[in-house]
Amino acid sequence: MNTIPTRSLRTFAYAVTILLLAISSVRGQSVTPTRPRITGISHVGYFVSDLPKAIAFWHDFLGFDVAYDLKKVGSDTDVRIAFIKIDDHQHVELFNEPPTAPPSMMSHLCFTVDDIEQMRTYLRFKGFEVKAGSGQTRTGDYAFEIKDPDGMLVEFVQSLPTGMEMQAAGKFEPDTRISSRIYHVGFLVGNSQKSLDFYGNILGFTEMWRGGANPAELSWINMKVPGGNDYVEFMLYRNAPGNFGTKNHISLVVPDIEKAVAILNKRPAIKTYGKVLTIATGINQKRQVNMYDPDGTRVELMEANTVTGKPTPSSTAPPPPAAHD
Repeated sequence: MNTIPTRSLRTFAYAVTILLLAISSVRGQSVTPTRPRITGISHVGYFVSDLPKAIAFWHDFLGFDVAYDLKKVGSDTDVRIAFIKIDDHQHVELFNEPPTAPPSMMSHLCFTVDDIEQMRTYLRFKGFEVKAGSGQTRTGDYAFEIKDPDGMLVEFVQSLPTGMEMQAAGKFEPDTRISSRIYHVGFLVGNSQKSLDFYGNILGFTEMWRGGANPAELSWINMKVPGGNDYVEFMLYRNAPGNFGTKNHISLVVPDIEKAVAILNKRPAIKTYGKVLTIATGINQKRQVNMYDPDGTRVELMEANTVTGKPTPSSTAPPPPAAHD
């Protein structure tokens, strides 16, 4: 039986959507394209100043494998990006190059969608400048990016069976991994309302919880993806901190923080790491421990459940004044 290639079907659906929008515009009506499902955090990218040291932190200390890499253009040996596999659907990208926006070492954040062309159509309708599809990325997937209100790159990806991620499915998952899931990604936000509008009203994220180190002022807002359980954490600020790495962070979920710390303390790489792993209970009543890669980017291990076994009430404190318009 003859079948139509998936890519051809996607292109046809995209063309039909554009045609319907054009027809409705002529008739004076407004048709809002449907937002595709955003199912979770695909990956987060960080710049690193010393790739071997960064890989050693993730592999020797935290127990993850490099599943694949991309070489710099024109080189067969010089790695530009190393891909640290967390599980079959999530990874961390280590960029072997200086940051584009010092002092932040965070390159970008990426979400998985179930229809990349529909996401292009939806965001264009919402007024975003989105480049036309240009085929597959170097990793063999469909993806594009826009910027959030703070100028951070936000990427959307649809994985393909022939892509590097899918080809690595079921592989590069050693028992040494200290975690098997990215719990959330935190990043600095200078205007809470603009970020709520972007991630909430445009992308459909829902607020889970908000809290603050100071009872009189809000510090964090947690927003969950509309089609899954992963979430992002807005790190609110009045004035940008000197060290972004303590704020821009990745959180890996663990079932037992004490057991996780005990495992890490037994690894030879703890001597190279050279810092004490201290367990603390956060304002959200979840036990956690903070670690830092060689460039000072925070990697947080956190339990999913609160120490009380009950949800922690949200703060009612106001957010700090917007750091930018």
